[in-house]
Amino acid sequence: MGREAICTCDWAGEVTEVKALLESGEIILRGGLRKRLPFRDLQQVKAVAGRLCFTVAGERAELLLGSPAAEKWAAAITSPPPSLAKKLGITKQTVVRTLGDVCDPDLKEALNESAKISTTNADLLLACVDTPESLRMSLRQAGANLAKGAPMWVVYAKGPGHAIDESIIRSLLRAKGLMDTKVASVSAKYTALRFNLRKSE
Repeated sequence: MGREAICTCDWAGEVTEVKALLESGEIILRGGLRKRLPFRDLQQVKAVAGRLCFTVAGERAELLLGSPAAEKWAAAITSPPPSLAKKLGITKQTVVRTLGDVCDPDLKEALNESAKISTTNADLLLACVDTPESLRMSLRQAGANLAKGAPMWVVYAKGPGHAIDESIIRSLLRAKGLMDTKVASVSAKYTALRFNLRKSE
């Protein structure tokens, strides 16, 4: 989300100035009070007269954000997170082409939301890779679809110790005229980068 504010914080009666950051899944407080507050731990979240009010482990807290920021933060915290299909841009009208072995159950479930899986005329490409060579192979297979403007998600394992990572993926695909335009967490094990062919290509 990337929203931030310098504001007054009242934490169980202790009042101080903080820098509050609204991130994906948590609020981070810095300055006079330092805390990381996962959304799942926040209770009774509401906006009242420009204040974001909530409780954590039984303690009452308020951030004086002003209106309409307090309302927007409360809505962001209480809204259900988007489904993986929505994050990837998969709808009942989307034709998806998969490249490589789709082994993650969350990803398989997201693909069930698509109109169909096809090797031709795809609206969206999804490449599951585990080595630079598997990425090159996916790129060769996806050539015609990419040329027609279909975006490609590259799904790979999170964390260190794997044969392919974000840096390798970006380097290989940018050299082929593709630019990364979005990132999405797929599951506890996998993440994904979306690429599109440069408009000048």
